[in-house]
Amino acid sequence: MTNDSGIFGLTAQAKARLLEKLASSRLSRGASSDARKAGSAGIEDDFESLSGYREMRMIRAAGEALGIGNPYFRVHDAIAGAETSIGNQTYLNFSSYNYVGLNGDPRVSAAAKAAIERYGTSVSASRLVSGERGIHRELEQALAELYNAEDCIALVSGHATNVTVIGNLIGPQDVILHDTLIHNSVLQGALLSGATRVAFPHNDPEAAERLLSGIRSRHRRALLVIEGHYSMDGDAPDLQAFVTLARRHRAWLLVDEAHALGVLGAHGFGIAERCGVDPREVDLWMGTLSKTLASCGGYIAGRRALVEYLKFSAPGFVYSVGMPPPNAAAALEALRLLRQEPERVTKLNANAKLFRDRAKAAGLDTGPSVGAAIVPIITGGSIRAGRLSEALFGRGINVQPILYPAVPEPLARLRFFLSSQHTEEQIVSAVEILADENSRIGSEETNMLSLTKLLGIGAKR
Repeated sequence: MTNDSGIFGLTAQAKARLLEKLASSRLSRGASSDARKAGSAGIEDDFESLSGYREMRMIRAAGEALGIGNPYFRVHDAIAGAETSIGNQTYLNFSSYNYVGLNGDPRVSAAAKAAIERYGTSVSASRLVSGERGIHRELEQALAELYNAEDCIALVSGHATNVTVIGNLIGPQDVILHDTLIHNSVLQGALLSGATRVAFPHNDPEAAERLLSGIRSRHRRALLVIEGHYSMDGDAPDLQAFVTLARRHRAWLLVDEAHALGVLGAHGFGIAERCGVDPREVDLWMGTLSKTLASCGGYIAGRRALVEYLKFSAPGFVYSVGMPPPNAAAALEALRLLRQEPERVTKLNANAKLFRDRAKAAGLDTGPSVGAAIVPIITGGSIRAGRLSEALFGRGINVQPILYPAVPEPLARLRFFLSSQHTEEQIVSAVEILADENSRIGSEETNMLSLTKLLGIGAKR
């Protein structure tokens, strides 16, 4: 099967026939019969006509036809750690970013409660106007210290941090060079900026070098963007190679540390610690507060002039309410505990390596994972990934499938997030169940055949 074979490996013709079938079925009858046209131009003004909506319904219908339940938006009853409660049943949990177990730590919760008592639940204004609180600067200074940076700015959303900072810092005369697997927030920021955008092959600094060499002279500024730890594959870049590349071509280097902080390096200080690189060599350190730091928000650490500029110009900061005090306090306390208790990071990485190595030994495809918190299980197709996730849920394991179009169809997967809270027994048991169910379900080709038989179509014509 090739990458252009389409959804679930179906050809374009088979996909069109599937859409036609669903259009006449109960599942899509509303979308097809309620379409409204406006004026002689035939402009569609109904939400059902939005691009991708019918394909989304097709995917749902295919899942239902195969008896695969919707694995998304499951309601958790309490804190999701190594275990979680869903519908009053306990599951072994591999779908949370609570990497070092600080979400729910009594000390983090106490810090948030104390901030509520002092400041309330909101600052009720943008920080620029009247929403500034001392806890904001404490958090920013602690984050800046982590990266040996001059200053830091904290925002209310990690996704919005990349969007507003890149969109504001870079313009139409500039170029953005990024890893082909970079996060959506970077792509949205690049789109907002109006800059020329060029993607280079994943984790390939030599390819990035060739691309940047050919275009740098035609642009005013250049921004090179990578991640410290890629959330889909669990691999990491050669940071020094990208630092060297950025310096050679007078480019700013932005490293997204969303899944690296608390995970990489002996103390969890991220990709710079892992690679032995002076963090001052990176121009913009971006990160989130919602993973290791058990809160919500994003940040940029770097030069003082950069931070000052952003505080007075980035729309997502200037025109947004300030971070709620309990969020800032929780993140600050979590960061303090991360520094004090590096054994959490040691345990996390031991768990991730155990899971990866056991999965490999069982014949499962773990991709390029370095064995640090994130381990994908590549299934080769969306149907198999969905079935496997459903089967595991039925056996008490909560793990999410990543399906086309989020990834190319042959790279559909289950994505396991490990935690320092998982026990060795839980990991060993999970891998055994995973291998057992994967074997039972069979090959992706068999699953595709099942789909085409159920829906009365062929994969080839």
